[in-house]
Amino acid sequence: YPITPQTHIVEHLSELVANGELDAEFIPVESEHTAMSVAVGASATGARVYTATSAQGLALMHEILFIASSMRLPVVMTVANRALSAPISIWNDHSDIMAERDIAWIQTFAINGQEAYDLTFHAFRVSEDERVQLPVVVNIDGFTLSHVIEPIEITDKETADKYLPPRKPIFTLHPDHPVTMGPVGIPEVYTEARRQLEVAVLNSKEIIIEAWKEFAQIFGREYHPIETYKTKDAEVIFVTMGSVTETAMLAVDLLREKGEKVGLVYIRLWRPFPHKEFYDAIKKAKALAVLDRAISYGTSAGPVYTEIRSSLYDKRKRPAIYGFVAGLGGRDIPAERFFEMLDVVKSEKAEGPQYLHLDVKED
Repeated sequence: YPITPQTHIVEHLSELVANGELDAEFIPVESEHTAMSVAVGASATGARVYTATSAQGLALMHEILFIASSMRLPVVMTVANRALSAPISIWNDHSDIMAERDIAWIQTFAINGQEAYDLTFHAFRVSEDERVQLPVVVNIDGFTLSHVIEPIEITDKETADKYLPPRKPIFTLHPDHPVTMGPVGIPEVYTEARRQLEVAVLNSKEIIIEAWKEFAQIFGREYHPIETYKTKDAEVIFVTMGSVTETAMLAVDLLREKGEKVGLVYIRLWRPFPHKEFYDAIKKAKALAVLDRAISYGTSAGPVYTEIRSSLYDKRKRPAIYGFVAGLGGRDIPAERFFEMLDVVKSEKAEGPQYLHLDVKED
């Protein structure tokens, strides 16, 4: 179902199917809620299923997102991250997906076009693994990635098939072999069912990493849950997600030229959160400057900031953590924003962890 800024994804897929270039069933529906409902039904019959959405469309899917994961259906979805209304905004931030942190879907973030392409293959590979059987979201920043043309390496079908064989469903809906999916969960079984789902999401990390290693062997491009940039001797580390990461790299380079010992850690795997890998990447730093592109209302913090603060709470040795919000509703985040973050961290007035909006002046 179309919604800016992901519409051209489904439009192009419809062209591929109509032209006979893609052997698939293209199903137009009347809403995003129905789109995910159809995805659930199609996946339950054993089909390989894909859809895409954004912002209010993702919010309208909300009810069915839980059903897809609870029924352990390997649906893959691209979310072209966009600000939620109101006021109406078609531009990028992460408020849509941060409202869906607890849907029990595996979630990754791309920083550029190549990653958006590669992570889609990876999503199917992980989702359909018999040890996982969970839906996957691939997050791409709306407009910044969805509408910007850049050179990427496109694979051939033979190589793609080598990495991603046909789906082999474990259980399927079929009139000749009836099964029950998604029955009523009375109190005596509901808790156990939810615990099984929690364990499944946590255990998927091992297979996610394994699938990235296989991807590197076949395609020659390496991916990890947590990536680092110039962190070896860094005293202050910026933490980012999504396409702003490449701007942060530029900022690190410019600050390094001025003698500042700064580095960058960016989170590629958001769910399940890679606690160990994150701690290993930041444990030698004195301070973290975490950039959020969404607000966790009522907590005086951003969602990534609270996640990291929680992750490090039980560590005896941990850096000071500073939370920043910027880039809401598509507002630009230039390299200078990271200079401002560093100034706050280094300020003699800073008495500990802080939470600041960089784009507005607080009274």
